[in-house]
Amino acid sequence: MSLKVSFLRLVWVTFSAHVIGFYASTINRFRIKGIENIPRDGGVLIASNHISAYETTFIPWAVLRSYPLRMVWAPAKEELFKNRFQKWLYSSWGAFPVRRGRDVRAGRAINELLESEKVMLFPEGTRHKDGVLGPGNRGVGKIIYDTRPIVVPTALVGLNRWKFPGAGQDAVVVFGRPLDFTDLFELEDRKETHQKIVDRVMTAIADILRAEGAYVNKG
Repeated sequence: MSLKVSFLRLVWVTFSAHVIGFYASTINRFRIKGIENIPRDGGVLIASNHISAYETTFIPWAVLRSYPLRMVWAPAKEELFKNRFQKWLYSSWGAFPVRRGRDVRAGRAINELLESEKVMLFPEGTRHKDGVLGPGNRGVGKIIYDTRPIVVPTALVGLNRWKFPGAGQDAVVVFGRPLDFTDLFELEDRKETHQKIVDRVMTAIADILRAEGAYVNKG
């Protein structure tokens, strides 16, 4: 995957994000908290809970609102790229297809992007429309272990209840403080270490949801 992005594309991404933002925060009431926790530069992994299909457009807008003319990259299920227009649209915004199961090519792309770019991932790996926070996928722990990015735990609340189109609906995205994995990076590169890393991410997301009064699990 080429990391070279034209200025025209950056203008398009920023413009379209603000159109989405107008719908989200003016027609509706989508709030942003903790944007100061996202560094302007360097490899950043935005690790979020997964409650709505619209997160892949709303989270980038939340970031680009403060950091215009940047990209927020995101892997997305390959089914979204079968339609020619959808493929162009999602790709122009920084999404790229991922096959179900183990996708080595997509994994390499994520690792490369995290050397210097902002990447959005959903560690649960599947959407929970009921707002339940599921367990994290060990593969995300492996990515963090290999690339050592700045990891920002992120929690979305309320977006799963939105109707589209709609007005006056409430939701919030909260970007938590970057996590410290220094102790875990000293451990061997093995499955147990990767699991501990992603568990720390999920615990941080759960803590944010609790602070927002929105934590739900299957227990």
